Amino acid sequence: QEVAIQIIIMAEENGDVDLSQEQTEKLLHFQDLTGIEDIDRCKGILQEHNWDIEIAVQDTFNKREGVPNVFTQPEGVNNEPREPSMNLQPNDQRVFTVARPPPQGIFQWLYHIIFFPFRFVYSSLLDLIRFTFRLIRPDPRRNVTDPVGDVTAFISKYEETLGGIHPTFYQGSYSQALNDAKRELRFLCVYLHGDDHQDTMDFCRNTLGNQEVIDYINTRMLFWACNTNSPEGFRVSRALKENTYPFLALIVLRQNRMTVVARIEGPIGPIELIEKLDRIMQDNEASLIAARAEREERNFTQTLRREQDAAYLESLKADQEKERKKKEEQDKINQEKQRQVDEEKKRLQMIQERELLKEKLKNEIPEEPSTDDPDVVRIILKLPHGSRIERRFLKNQSLKYLHYFAFCHEDCPDDFHIVTNFPRRTLPCEPPSQGPDPPSFVEAGLGKNELLFVQDNEA
Repeated sequence: QEVAIQIIIMAEENGDVDLSQEQTEKLLHFQDLTGIEDIDRCKGILQEHNWDIEIAVQDTFNKREGVPNVFTQPEGVNNEPREPSMNLQPNDQRVFTVARPPPQGIFQWLYHIIFFPFRFVYSSLLDLIRFTFRLIRPDPRRNVTDPVGDVTAFISKYEETLGGIHPTFYQGSYSQALNDAKRELRFLCVYLHGDDHQDTMDFCRNTLGNQEVIDYINTRMLFWACNTNSPEGFRVSRALKENTYPFLALIVLRQNRMTVVARIEGPIGPIELIEKLDRIMQDNEASLIAARAEREERNFTQTLRREQDAAYLESLKADQEKERKKKEEQDKINQEKQRQVDEEKKRLQMIQERELLKEKLKNEIPEEPSTDDPDVVRIILKLPHGSRIERRFLKNQSLKYLHYFAFCHEDCPDDFHIVTNFPRRTLPCEPPSQGPDPPSFVEAGLGKNELLFVQDNEA
């Protein structure tokens, strides 16, 4: 009841009122199995696979694992893969024709004799009707439009008629089966199903339905089957040119071509079929062994080449990294050299500018007054390295001239300030870039004779 409610709610929410209850249940089951949350995507996948949930799940998982999708191969016409090169009639091909056993006993002979005219007339009339009909209208089987659909339709009808006890049918077209057998280096057994033949149903029930035959085929080969009344089955029938039904063909890769190594025609029994298949496979196993060895050698060569390419790329990468580091180191050296050149250039420019400034400031310093001038101030400057220099100024002159005098002296540091001894204080001698000049000597509280100290700011 809960599932039914969930189905109704989901159908109403998604507008899928056209879905039947069975399809909606398959939709929910497919979503649970694959874990796909998008319900529209689940619906699209199931519609692509004709609502066959088993095949849809198989194909979905194949796509996730990188296995080719048997329903969409982007090659050839109508999304069909190109068939590999075929050898349909090799010189050593083995053909087994199994005749119907003669009637046993008087009752079987009487049955055979009585119904033989009716069977003959029926088959003759049927062939005549078909021939006449094809004269009027071209055979529709000649146009293959949906090879995978033909195969899946045959499998569905086969299981509906005869049940699910049979070898695992390949879920794809004949071309896809050939390509998979070639890629996987496996035998491919092709079964062409003729609805109208009198031995078909008995072969399907007693031979293909035999458990030993099922186990043998499933473990040793791929098994592809189709109805010859469908376009895909008719196409393969024309290619293989069977003579009667049931018809089996065993195909394997030989000399890089898919080769039909054996044909089995007629109502063969399960034990005899296994014996013939086993004998044919043993006779042709050498070709698969050679193909596997060739493929392994090719894979080894490709792997070795990839490893060599990887080693070369690694070596190239190491050389490039070494070259890059070398270039970085050289760039650092060049940058350091350039930095030193720039600093030296800047230093020389500063020295040049300082010398020009000193020449300019020298000319701005007033002439030294005489010793007997009543306003004279005698200043003795003690330099950082111990020497002393002396200069006279007028008490009303600004202290900036004291700064100019010290700055222009060759023994004085370029960055300095002038301090008194006691009480210790820094004199505001350096003129500001803007604003009034520094105070005069008398305003700074300096007497007639003063001993001042020059302190190096960079010391």
